[in-house]
Order: sequence, then C-alpha cells, then structure tokens
Amino acid sequence: MTGTNNARRKLVLIGNGMAGINALEQILKLTNAFEITVYGEEPYPNYNRIQLSYVLEGSKTIDDIILNSREWYEENGITLHTGTKVARIDTAAKRVYTSAGDSADYDILIIATGSKPFVLPIPGADKKGVIGFRDIADCETMIGAAGRVKQAAVIGGGLLGLEAAKGLVQLGMETTVVHLMDTLMERQLDQTAAGMLKAELERQGIKFRMGAKTVEVLGGTEASGLRFADGEELDAQLVVMSAGIIPNAEVAKASGIETGRGILVNDYLQTSAPDVYAVGECCEHRGVCYGLVAPLFDQGAVLAKTIAGVNTAPYEGSTVSTKLKISGVDVFSAGEYLDAPDHRVLRLHDDWRGVYKKVLLRDKQIVGAVMYGDVTDAPLLARLVRDGGAMTDELYAELFGGGSGCCGGGGKKSSAVEGMADEEIVCGCNGVTKGDIVRVIREDGLSTVDEIKVKTGATRSCGGCKPLVEQLLQFVLGDGFQAKEETKQGICGCTDCTRDEIVAAIQEKHLTNVREVMAVLDWRQPEGCSKCRPALNYYLGMAWPTEYEDERNSRFVNERLHANIQKDGTYSVIPRMYGGVTTADQLRQIADAADKYGAKMVKVTGGQRIDLLGIAKEDLPAIWEELGMPSGYGYAKALRTVKTCVGNRFCRFGTQDSIGMGILLEQKFERLWMPAKFKMAVNGCPRNCAESGTKDLGIVGNDGGWEVYVGGNGGIRMKEAELLCKVKSDEELVDICGAFIQYYRETGNYAERTSDWLERIGMEQVRKLVIEDADNRKALIERVETSLAKLQDPWREVVESGRLQQEYYHRIEVARD
Repeated sequence: MTGTNNARRKLVLIGNGMAGINALEQILKLTNAFEITVYGEEPYPNYNRIQLSYVLEGSKTIDDIILNSREWYEENGITLHTGTKVARIDTAAKRVYTSAGDSADYDILIIATGSKPFVLPIPGADKKGVIGFRDIADCETMIGAAGRVKQAAVIGGGLLGLEAAKGLVQLGMETTVVHLMDTLMERQLDQTAAGMLKAELERQGIKFRMGAKTVEVLGGTEASGLRFADGEELDAQLVVMSAGIIPNAEVAKASGIETGRGILVNDYLQTSAPDVYAVGECCEHRGVCYGLVAPLFDQGAVLAKTIAGVNTAPYEGSTVSTKLKISGVDVFSAGEYLDAPDHRVLRLHDDWRGVYKKVLLRDKQIVGAVMYGDVTDAPLLARLVRDGGAMTDELYAELFGGGSGCCGGGGKKSSAVEGMADEEIVCGCNGVTKGDIVRVIREDGLSTVDEIKVKTGATRSCGGCKPLVEQLLQFVLGDGFQAKEETKQGICGCTDCTRDEIVAAIQEKHLTNVREVMAVLDWRQPEGCSKCRPALNYYLGMAWPTEYEDERNSRFVNERLHANIQKDGTYSVIPRMYGGVTTADQLRQIADAADKYGAKMVKVTGGQRIDLLGIAKEDLPAIWEELGMPSGYGYAKALRTVKTCVGNRFCRFGTQDSIGMGILLEQKFERLWMPAKFKMAVNGCPRNCAESGTKDLGIVGNDGGWEVYVGGNGGIRMKEAELLCKVKSDEELVDICGAFIQYYRETGNYAERTSDWLERIGMEQVRKLVIEDADNRKALIERVETSLAKLQDPWREVVESGRLQQEYYHRIEVARD
C-alpha cells in the first residue's frame, strides 16, 4: 500500500469483544486501507468471554484469557480506547461521541456492542449484591465476595448460570441454582440429558430449586435472599442474574438507527444508516438474534469482505448447534431435541459410563440430536442435521456401534471431517475453519495439535475442538498420522520446550540472543509470540548478566515506555519514591510536570508513590527528563515498591528503622528484572502497618532483629506469606533478601509470582538452599551482585529508553507512510 496515513479511510469499531475484533482481524488480512480506532467499555483488551467461568473458578487468570494483547493493537496500528463508552452516533456528519465528551470521525463504522444480561423486573433487583455474569468485573465481584458471602443464588439454569454456580462453589459458597423450568438447559437438552447433567452437578456440590419463580430480592440496601411465587424464601447474600441475554442496541437507538430486538441488519450486515454495520450479539438478522459464538464468525467473514471490497456471498443465517463443556461435562445439541409423534428415535443410554446419545429422524432424514458425556460424534451430527442427511445402516453402525462400520478406535470418525465444507467452523472460540486447518497442515507440514494451535488459534481457548482438530490431522495425514501423547507443556505454543529445558540449553550451548534460542531449539514460529519473546529475553538476561544486551522490542509496551497504558490510551507515570519518602523539592517537580503535561489526575498509590495519570505517549520521554527521578516500575516484572511504616524514627511502637531499611533494599534491587512483579514491605514492629503478610518479601522488625516472610500475594488469589527465617543484623538481612531474590530469579517460570513458585518449589527447598546451605547462599549472593553491577543509573535508563522508543515509533510511522 502506498500513500500517507491521511489517505487511509477511517474505520471505527464500537465494541472490543470477540465478534468485533474477529471482524477486524479478517479485515486486516484482506486490506491495509483503514486507519482503525476501537472503543471498548471495559478496561481490558479483547478477551475470551467464553472462559470467564475458568477465571471465576481460579483455574485461569485474566491474562490467560486475553485474545489480543495491547501489543497486538499497537503492532497493527490500531488506536484502542478502553473503559470508554460511545453514547451516540451522528450518522449524517459521520462522527461518534463518547459519554466523556470526546468524538471521532469515521468513514466506516462497525457496531459490535454484544449483549447484556436480562435482569428480572422484580422488586429488589437493584440491590447491592445482585449482579449479572457477562464480564470480568462480574467475575471480580464474585471473587471479592468469597469469604464474606456464605450463601449465593444463581437465577437461571442455562449454560452461563451453571458455570457461574460451579465457580461460586469453588470459591467456597453454598450455591443454589434457581430455575423456572423443571429441566436444566431446556432449550438444548431433553429430560434425560438434563437429568444426567443435574445429577452430576449435584455431586459437584451445586444445589437446585427447580420450577421456582423468583418474585422478589429480599434485604435492605444489600441482598439477603429471594422470595418465590409460592411464598418460600432462600437465603442468599449474592444473587447472580443469568436468566438470558438481550442485544445491547442502546447506541443505535440513541442515534436513530433502526432496531427491533437488536440492531436490524441486511444480508451484508448493513444497518439502516449509510456506512454503518453491526455484527455479533447486538444485531438482528432476518428476525434472529444469535447468542452463540459460531454465528458471529460467520457474520464477521461476510462483513470483512464487504468492507474490504471483496466479492462475497451474502450472510443467510447460521444453523445453530451447541457443543458445550459445562463444569467438566460435555453436552451437545443440534436441531430438534424433543421427541415428537412424527419422529423415529434412535437412543443409547448408558448410566454406568454416563453416556447418552439420541438421534431424531423424520422418515430417514436426521433432524436433531442430543448427546451427553461422549460428544466425539458432534461434528458429524451437526453437519448431518444442517444438511438434512439420511440415516443409513453404515452410519447407524458408526454412531451406535455394531456391524462393520464400527472400528471402535481413533480411525472411525474420518467421515465426520471428510464431509465438512472448507468454510465450516471448527474452533468456535477463534473462528477457525476446516479449510484454515487443512491448509496449514499441508502447506507448513504440521503434525501436532500444538503446531496447529500456534498457526491458527484453534484449541487456544476452551479446548473443546481438540478432538475434531485431531480428526482433521488424521484425515489429512492418513498413514502418516501418529497419535502423540502431548503431556509435556512448553512455555507457549511455539515450542514444546519447558522453562528448565530452555535455560539449560542457553547455558550449555551458550546461546546469547532471542533469535539464536529460537533457531537452535526449533521454534515453530520463527518470530515467536508475545508470550515467549519476553520470557526468552528474561532468561537470557538472567543467564548472562554481564554480556547480554536487553532486547527492548521483546518487552511489553509498558516496560518499553516506562509507563502504564490506561483505558483511554494515555499513560500513567509513577516516579520512584524510596520507602514512600519524598522531599519538598521532589513534590514541586512532580507538581510542575503534572501541570505542564496535562495530568488528568495526581494520585497517591497503594505503594506510597505519586501517580501522574493521563499523560500522552509522545510526552513520556520529556516528562521523565524533566522529573529527574527514576521510574517506580509500576508496570514491570521487577521490584515494584518497598512499602514502609515510619518505624522507630517517629512511631512510639517502632523497634527498627523500617524507613532506612526499606530505602536501602529498594535502591539496591530496584533495577533487577524478575520472573514476575515483586513487592516488598518493611515494618518497624509486629503491628505490621506496611502489610508484610501479603508481599512477595515481607520484613517485620522486633527488639531482637528482623523476621523475613516470603510468598505472600494480595491479588485475586490471596496467599499469606510464610516465615522464612529470623536474623539479628541488618547485613544478614540484606544478604538473605539478595539470596532469596536470586534463587527465585533462577528457578521461577516467567510470569510466575512467588506465591505460585513457592507452592511448586516448596518452603523446605527454599530454606535449605537460601538459609541452611551457607556456601550456596554465598554463591547466590555473588550472582545477584554480578547482575546488579551491570545495571546503569535508573533515571538515565528511563530517559535513554524513552528516546529510543521515540525513534522506534518514528520509524514505524515512516514505514507506514
């Protein structure tokens, strides 16, 4: 593409969810003709909403479900505004207006605002403690209620309601699902499958109130329970509304765009306004609003080609089938699912194995299917229901066993994928088709599911499509297919190598840069990914502290810019204030810089520092130079802060100089990169005002010396720090801190907090190598001192890297022009 950025048309996307970003991804594959701006109401980049239940139950973190990192937006030249709501659209002037009063022009506009939970119109529905289950904020509310709330109720026995209930049980709450109907998931399952599902979930600890109509939420300002139509009541201090969803068409209604249940679109996803399109759960097509993921990708494919000017067949609707993993149990439903007088019913029900399979025929035509427990036939049945396939003796043998058609092993399912169309979706979470997978297997010589995941994204999210991807591998490779036990987990999908194998290879082969590691260890992706590049950069720097030159382009954007990107695209600048101590001169410098560079807020942080919020990216190098203070590393996988109390300098209870020790430790270790963010606290007495019990390294003073606590975490997965040792002198304390930090640096997985690391390594091992083995402790101290000796002045590092970053972005802009 030639020309300047000014010649590119302006594309604005309202909504930062899966449907809208998938459409953008497909547009970017077709053209570079647009200058793209994205507005999202949540403070996160695009994430996988399907996996919210895993975040709730604690098996995944928020970072684990991010689909497109902030770096992805930046690398693709996309301006991202998170935490920003678009209030209205001036369709005549082609301009969008945010609720904060900002605005932006567009040539093409896509609305992808998704859906909202349906809140029952009953008294008390607005009380505190009544929430939906649609976003990360809802998850955080439920997680925050753990330990405080004893009883929870989930209204709605559909997929999301059941997943929410399982998560709440995992958080330790007594949880009851309240459902209006007599069967769970009554729109997808028959009574037999629903009964098997209910029995399994009861075994997992979920309680049920079936056939119950909720008429009121009880309590004062906060919820205390539910009242039902029959007069009975249920105690609950947390109420999750999961009784359905409604399209979020607010911005369209406010802007005069035609709506029904959702935003009305034609077969090319065009709305009633010129150059305005809608995609996903917010839109209504031919009278249908879809609430599942797969149709959203079908729509996105048509929309992308339409906007890019590529010929495309119209979107004519989607045949919906449901294959879901509910709290560890697989269920599938397609087409008709309830028995009718004109049906022939083929049924297999095995209570011993927990398997149920039902296929509905009208004459010989397959019109519906329901499965529970074993859903390996789901792709085949979904296609047969969609295409109106006929039942045959051979197909019956394949589905229900017996006869020559049943192989019983891995080879029997080839017909399930052989008859699929190339454009048919295999991975509903990421919109990957059969054709995408077959192409990369053939063109790139792939032979494992992990390799396919790296290339296409299939299986990257919920993993429910993994059996089908394996079948495609077998189908394409034929006799060359070898089923592999993929038990070893690499650090990312680019490699099968574990952290220990990578570090060993770096040391044994004396590998000295990221590209060299990837080449020697046969990386599947020659450029790596946003997960492995920062990890390799860290491992190399840890292994060769005196000779390795940090690769700044392998760092996350916040680390490169020495500032935290905020939801509106501005940055947060946090100067370091050692031990929370500052001077009048520093305060004047901060105040002057805040005025000069238009800080939107000046805030004292939880780590006893001052945060300047709302700084423009282009001002970052200048503001740092003007401040003349090192960065507080509020973004880094390094020492963030050392929180201190006033100690014996001022406090009448203080027994030790916590301020002096905190400053000493902060200045010593502030520039040292670590596997994950690292927080410290120093208390002058056991009253613990600086909260050492929730820090990675917490120190408590007493009359006899210091106590050292390690492995604390005050985040989502809270963990109390454990006592490592007691020391008598300041010198011994500094040595122990250095040895502990170095042992964590050398053995921690990249992005692994000390709380998780300590669970994996074990406190006995840490005590043995850091405390009891004096020779090993001395060696650890020598290695950490070697790393510290190379580090330059912290303020100069920030200023110089800011200048380098400015040059880097200038080169990107020139390349784009």
